[in-house]
Amino acid sequence: MKKYVRNFLVLAVAFISAAAVVKASDQSDVRSTVQSVFEQLKSRNYDALYDFLPGASRKRMSRDRFVSALQRAQDFYQLDRMDIGAVKVTGDLAVVDTVLYGRVVTPVQAEGKIVVQQYLLREDGKWRVATGDQSSVKKFLADNPGFKGFKIRSPRIYVKQNGTWVEFNAPSRRTK
Repeated sequence: MKKYVRNFLVLAVAFISAAAVVKASDQSDVRSTVQSVFEQLKSRNYDALYDFLPGASRKRMSRDRFVSALQRAQDFYQLDRMDIGAVKVTGDLAVVDTVLYGRVVTPVQAEGKIVVQQYLLREDGKWRVATGDQSSVKKFLADNPGFKGFKIRSPRIYVKQNGTWVEFNAPSRRTK
C-alpha cells in the first residue's frame, strides 16, 4: 500500500510540476511578445507591429492605414524603455502590467511615462496584442468578468516636474 501511495505522490508532484512549467512558459511567451512589440514600436518598425494585432483588428484596419496612423504620431514622442510587471494568463487571454518611459518632443519637451496594462489574446498559437483596440479590450473584459487576480486599470500618464512624477490629466472637452 505504501508503494501505491508513494507512486501516487510522485505522479501528483510530476503533474503539478508540469502544470507549473506550462504556466511559466505561457508567462514567458507573453513577456516576450510584449517586449517584441515594444522594440518594434521603439524602432518605429510599424509594418512589423501590424502582425502582432489580433485578426479582428487586422480585418477592421488595413496595414497601410495602421502604419500611416503610427507614423503621424511618431514626431510627438520618443520611447526609451519599458518595465514589465505582473503577468496574468488564463487560457488564451493575458494581461500584463507595464510602464513605458519616454519623452514628449512636440509641442513641449518633457520626460514622461505611461502606466498601462497590455491585453493579449492567443490566436493560432501566437500571442496578439489588443491593447490599442478598444473594441477587442471591451470584448475581452465583457467575456471575462471574473478575470481574477488582476485589477483592470485605465492607463495613467505622468510627466516629470522638478524631479517628481506628476499625473497628467488632459483637459476635458466641452461641447456646445
